[in-house]
Amino acid sequence: MYKKPIIVFEGIEGSGKTTHLREISKFLRKNKIKFISLREPGGNKNSEIFRKIILNKKSDLHTFTDLLLYFAARNENVNKIIKKNYKKKVILIDRFSDSTVAYQHYGMGIDLKIINIINKYLTQGIKIDYTFLNTVSIKNLKKRLKKRKNLNKYDNFKGAFYNKVQRGFLKLAKKNNRYLILNSDEDINMNKKIILNKFKKIIFN
Repeated sequence: MYKKPIIVFEGIEGSGKTTHLREISKFLRKNKIKFISLREPGGNKNSEIFRKIILNKKSDLHTFTDLLLYFAARNENVNKIIKKNYKKKVILIDRFSDSTVAYQHYGMGIDLKIINIINKYLTQGIKIDYTFLNTVSIKNLKKRLKKRKNLNKYDNFKGAFYNKVQRGFLKLAKKNNRYLILNSDEDINMNKKIILNKFKKIIFN
């Protein structure tokens, strides 16, 4: 038997979180362990519509409008995917509620109380079991973004913004023992091993 936790992969752009989520997905498939994987924003048909609006390079939406669209996408995921699979399958998520705090509060200055109240209502008692936080230097972030073919609105902020967001993530991590912080400036294969070993302990112990 194995546990069926919610595991979230967090980090700013170019930090490698999506790569590590895919590696864990491969492990689960290989071992025939039931799981679902989703991303935020996005994750289902309706949420992907919100994603396109939020990440559009030409978007000039007010920051609070962005926040509400993120919450709309999350609400769709919670009610249509997460709730019915909660404690039944391993759930892997590329960004979740901590990203909202890091980006919209620490990065953009939206009132934390408002974010927490809405998020608490939307998540309906669903709790994250563990978070892998991937950090990256702004220098390497910029190098990695240059290699991407399609950049979105959140790939085009200045270094100061990403620094604020990453510091926000680290503040959240210090307050919570469900975090493992990884430096993605280090060897990626080493980080893959660290994450996989920790993941095995989470679901098999």
